[in-house]
Amino acid sequence: MSESPLLLGVRHHGPGSARAVGRALDAYEPEIVLIEGPPEADELVGLAASSTMEPPVALLAYPASGPAARSAVFWPFAEFSPEWQALRWALAHGVPVRFMDLAAAHVLAGEPGADDDEVHHDPLGALAAAAGYDDPERWWEDVIELAGADRNSAQRSPRSAFEVFAAVATAMAEVRGDATSSLREQQREASMRIILRAALKQYGRVAVVCGAWHVPALTAPLPSASADRALLRGLPKTKVEMTWVPWTHGRLASWQGYGAGVRSPGWYHHLFTCPDNPIARWFVTVAELLRREGMPVSSAHVIEAVRLAETLATLRGRPLAGLAEVTEATLAVLCDGDEVRLRLVDQKLVVGERLGRVPDDTPSVPLVKDVAAAKRRLRMQPSALVTTLELDLRKEFDLARSHLLHRLRLLGVSWGTPREVQGTGTFKEGWRLCWAPEFAVDLIEASAYGTTVVAAATAKAVERAQAATSVAEVAELLSQCLLADVPDALGVVLRALSDRVALDSDVLHLMEALPALARTLRYGDVRGTDTSVVHSVVHGLVVRVCVGLGPAVTGLDDDAAAQMVTAVGHVDAALRLIGDESLRVEWLSTLERLAQRDSLPGRLAGRLTRLLLDAGRLEAAEVRRRLGLVLTVGVPPTRAAAWIEGFLAGGGQLLVHDERLLSLLDEWLAGIPADHFIEVLPLLRRTFATFTGPERRSIGERVRRLARRSARDDTAPDDVDPARSALVLPVLRRLLGEDVVADVVPATGSGGAEPAPSVPTEVHSGQ
Repeated sequence: MSESPLLLGVRHHGPGSARAVGRALDAYEPEIVLIEGPPEADELVGLAASSTMEPPVALLAYPASGPAARSAVFWPFAEFSPEWQALRWALAHGVPVRFMDLAAAHVLAGEPGADDDEVHHDPLGALAAAAGYDDPERWWEDVIELAGADRNSAQRSPRSAFEVFAAVATAMAEVRGDATSSLREQQREASMRIILRAALKQYGRVAVVCGAWHVPALTAPLPSASADRALLRGLPKTKVEMTWVPWTHGRLASWQGYGAGVRSPGWYHHLFTCPDNPIARWFVTVAELLRREGMPVSSAHVIEAVRLAETLATLRGRPLAGLAEVTEATLAVLCDGDEVRLRLVDQKLVVGERLGRVPDDTPSVPLVKDVAAAKRRLRMQPSALVTTLELDLRKEFDLARSHLLHRLRLLGVSWGTPREVQGTGTFKEGWRLCWAPEFAVDLIEASAYGTTVVAAATAKAVERAQAATSVAEVAELLSQCLLADVPDALGVVLRALSDRVALDSDVLHLMEALPALARTLRYGDVRGTDTSVVHSVVHGLVVRVCVGLGPAVTGLDDDAAAQMVTAVGHVDAALRLIGDESLRVEWLSTLERLAQRDSLPGRLAGRLTRLLLDAGRLEAAEVRRRLGLVLTVGVPPTRAAAWIEGFLAGGGQLLVHDERLLSLLDEWLAGIPADHFIEVLPLLRRTFATFTGPERRSIGERVRRLARRSARDDTAPDDVDPARSALVLPVLRRLLGEDVVADVVPATGSGGAEPAPSVPTEVHSGQ
């Protein structure tokens, strides 16, 4: 056996630990470096030396066969991770490097929930509490990340390269003294010791980089090799594949797997990459972000923010301003106390959305390579930030982009989410793009369906069509297939749709299928797809809906009526989108017959009346008549309120422009008895809450004018004598001017009243 190994207990993803590891390795000059991680990744370490490998990245282990997404395991690395710096140091110095931990073959073969009995220790929390800190992150910053730093540098002062690690090892030994390790934790540490023993037999100077918690378990005297092998005997095992995948700072902040996450990866990245004047440089970066967002931030703001952060650090006895002080100074000085601006800084900088990159020759499945090639061909660079993309489907290049995004959505990879775009042209398509690391696993799992994205999407669509149980589900799938341009799947999907339509007698199910089919017909032409078969399916569905709608709306309770109201609205919108006049006429005729039924639920009856009015099948006078019948004394207020809710569901503009309708509604509301008003108030409030602010304001102003007019009518005298009133007109003409009075009072014609008597031309002051 060689000399004792150098045990470097680190905090995963800690920039201070990363710098300390670099100094220790430079001083120790090991012959081999062991890093906590899956041993199966040893063959992949060489890729970390590539110039095109940019952290954050992660090692991904997944089963060689079977569903990958349900059992994949990640080991993430950031640039400031001690393990990553140790890996890069070994590769730069030509030193062998190996991973040491429980094999991924055992981890992935374990039964779900096998780790539930594991006790998750928080050694940092224990040490922080002993030091009087209520926040482990802040304690680690003071003791490890910032200890020995001065105001102008985040670098530690020159001390022994191994002093920090010796202190951490001693502290961990004390923390572990009374702790109980789970069986899985014991197996992990047994695997580490087995790999450590093998390295010690072959090399003289061995350096180990692992989580600080494991250092006591690797410190001599070690348990016997036979005891460690006994712990691993009989563990289930499966064949696994490993690769590197891009990772993000956002996922690193929320990751709860290997090494747990850190709340502020962007801040730690800054501390590691900007060791000189880190606080001032940080505030300059914050100011740059805020200025890009249109917020006025000057150099004077930056200077004052630095002073405030340093003052807070001094008052709190900290060696250097940490994230807490920097955040408070940012809020007070740069954000003017605005929490919204501070959240922007937190999202963009404190957490950050840096997306890593892996070399093109990284081992992967054919489907992943095909998608990567399509990204390069279509110039679609993945980003962890949310970006928008607007496509013109008349252009072949944009159409190809649309096909890729829709095919990925068929495979469950939602890199792009459709969004509304301005304009009425059907050739426009909007997307909201955001790449997540988990998509790498989704693509690996989808590789079971094919080696190219087209083949995999086709096979996935066929499988979904065969497994679908509802008409609406198959209709939506048909729309997706046309958008994704997978023609080989259309035949299977159409047959499945015909089968479901023929067997499903539920009118509501048939109605739910129409919107997706309408979108297919509306937007299929611009893509050059043949939708003639869909036309016949839609025609048959509409006929069946019109025939079966009458019995379907009989005897509905409130919940069923609300569901039917929604379905009727969707069908009406779908038929307007299709633009087939014959189908539209048949549908509206059906609604006319149903709207005359007295047995219809109030909400449904009101909704049908509104649809007929909007379609021009009812005159305004007829609508007012029907509303007047509903608002009579004999109709229960709850039914009347439900009718109004259904009728006004299309928006409040109708009340703004139809004063007689508004007057009827106003009189009904004013006449509701107090005990019934409390009962109908929730319904009315729910109805008017759907109106926009300008609509509610306009309705309120019109109601106020109605009230004023009514008050004037009540106070107007009934015994006005026109002849006596006409006597004052000549005087008014003299006082106000002939033109003004002529505009206000029409001149009497030959058939009018007698002209008023003349008055003297001179008006004395006393008259």
